[in-house]
Amino acid sequence: MKASVIQMVSTANTDENLSQAAKLLRQAKEKGAEVAILPEMFAHFGEKDALEFAKTHAQADGPIRTWLRSVCRELRLWVVAGTMPILDSEVQEKPTATSLIVDADGTEYARYDKIHLFDVDVRDQQGAYRESNFYEAGGRTCVTVSPLGAMGIAVCYDLRFPELFRNLIQRGAKVIAIPSAFTYQTGLAHWMPLLQARAIENQCFILAANQGGQHSPKRRTWGHSCIIDPWGKILGELEDGQGVLTRDLILEETDSVRASIPCLQHRMNWL
Repeated sequence: MKASVIQMVSTANTDENLSQAAKLLRQAKEKGAEVAILPEMFAHFGEKDALEFAKTHAQADGPIRTWLRSVCRELRLWVVAGTMPILDSEVQEKPTATSLIVDADGTEYARYDKIHLFDVDVRDQQGAYRESNFYEAGGRTCVTVSPLGAMGIAVCYDLRFPELFRNLIQRGAKVIAIPSAFTYQTGLAHWMPLLQARAIENQCFILAANQGGQHSPKRRTWGHSCIIDPWGKILGELEDGQGVLTRDLILEETDSVRASIPCLQHRMNWL
């Protein structure tokens, strides 16, 4: 079963972003992918106007979700649609950073609202990030059926919280998709070690779709989108810039690795 991770260099121009995303999704389908992962903030890069963007672009019948459903139907492709700001009620003060999972019929099949918001100080040109100023944190994890079997979803900063990933595994996930926009500074140091650690300790496939390039004078992301198997082997990796990485996942490898080193069975639940 083939899956693709898609790397973008999104900007504040939504029309251009969607045009590029459609082109990359078509490339994924041409390579035989059944599932494709878009990066975090694929349709609009930036947080400060998240509330207004949610009201004007990411409504259920708004341009982004209408486009997304149409592309999935046209290509007969399941898509984990990075993140977009979504408001569920008029009284909600801040949107959630939501990843929608859309099936090949164009149905919004599942969703995950990012739990861990990126409130950090980083030694880069931007310096400080405060996602909680613009977003509301999610409150539940997500494992959904998919052509790849049970698939969990995590987003970017979630990667640093192993307990979230263990929750996904306990709920049956054998593949975890991770739409991201890791900064260049943090990605250089931590991106691949964290991804391999999550794959190894949970004995699952990791599909990590990152933003990868210069978005503005002060904002640069790391790229290096990749696919990792349950042994921790990197099956493929992009560098920076836009691109599509597709690999054939031998899904039985998850059960094989878990049988040979049954650490998930050996856990001490009282710890």
